[in-house]
Parts: sequence; structure tokens; C-alpha cells
Amino acid sequence: MKLCIDNADVNEIRRLCAVYPIDGVSTNPSILAKSGRNPYEVLREIRSIIGEDGELFAQVISADAEGMVREARRIVEETGRRTLVKIPCVPEGYRAMKLLKAEGIRFIGTAVYTAMQGFLAAKAGAEYVAPYVNRIENLGSDGVGVSKDIHDMIVKNGIDSGLLAASFKNTRQVLELVRYGVKAVTVPPDILDGFVKLAEVGNAVDVFRADFEGLCGAGKTMEDC
Repeated sequence: MKLCIDNADVNEIRRLCAVYPIDGVSTNPSILAKSGRNPYEVLREIRSIIGEDGELFAQVISADAEGMVREARRIVEETGRRTLVKIPCVPEGYRAMKLLKAEGIRFIGTAVYTAMQGFLAAKAGAEYVAPYVNRIENLGSDGVGVSKDIHDMIVKNGIDSGLLAASFKNTRQVLELVRYGVKAVTVPPDILDGFVKLAEVGNAVDVFRADFEGLCGAGKTMEDC
């Protein structure tokens, strides 16, 4: 499973990539807008942080298929052919997917709220499908369940695609999908840090350190005791 950061703050991305086994970065227009910078400037900087092999996701804005395709070409031109273009799962988006598939441009189906939306994107050639887990939950439906349904439909139909599950509120939602074996998840920094930032963990480490310093002296480590 791939683990991606759902953020466009380059300082946070740099910090998280230095600590965790990160496979890529996912952005959307709202996330990029928060940076207050030119979007391509931000995307190029993110690309420099994650390297040429990292997965980078950037979304189109156009409402028509032709506009989406033109944007996709520009995104790839600016950030490299390893970048995946996020195409919304609406009728014009599916039409754009067919055109992009013919051009060999990598893309992902995004803004997914239903299982059939996701399945159609996978069938159209999307390398990933992005269900909005918590947004689905907010509509009174089962976001984790919808995501599992899409995963199962892709696997059972032998389609070369998979989930990039997004829009998480808590670590439990992420854990359920990781346990289920989805292809990828993209999570914001606070949830990513929340995987390991537990008071009990810090307390255990502090006790170990205190006991060791009682044996070898204050400030001593296994390097110099």
C-alpha cells in the first residue's frame, strides 16, 4: 500500500518525508489555494522534495473534456510524466479520461462519492480512484464501506486500478482501509502524525531513557556509555 500526504505546504511535506515512508503527495485546487502561491511553483517544489519516482497528484479545473485535456498536458509538461492528473468523475470527466488514455497521460478519478462512479473511472483507465471517505460519511452513508465496495469491484473484475482513498477525519478510517488492502491512501499531516503520537509511547520512551541514564550517567547513550 502507498502512503501519500494530502497537503501542499512544502515545509510540512519536507518534514513528513524526512520522518515517514512517504510515497507521494496529493493536492487539489483548495489545498493549492491555501498556499497563496502560483500552483505550478508549488507543484514543482513538491516534485523536487519527493523526487522523480514519487507520486504527485494535481487536479484540473475545466468543466469540459477538451479543457481538462489541455490542462492535463500543461500539468505534465510542468511537473513531469510521473505526475497523475486528477479528473472529476462527472460525464465530461469520463470523456476526458478516454482522451487522456489514448495520449498515454496518467490520471486518477476523483470526487468519488458512489461505488459506480469509482468503478467507471477504473474501467476508463484511471490508475487510481479517489473516494472521499469522510465526505461520504457526512452525507449519512458509509464512506469506508463505499471504498471497500470500489476496491472489491476493481479486484473481482480484474481491472488494473486501485484506490487512493482520501478525505479522512480520523486514524480509524485509515486503519480500516489499510487493513483491507487498498492500493493507496492520502492523509493530512495531523492524521499522519496521529498514527504514532501517543502519550503512552512518549512516556515509555522517557522511562527507558531515565533508567539507562541511572545506569550509565545523565546524557549517556549506547554510543558513549
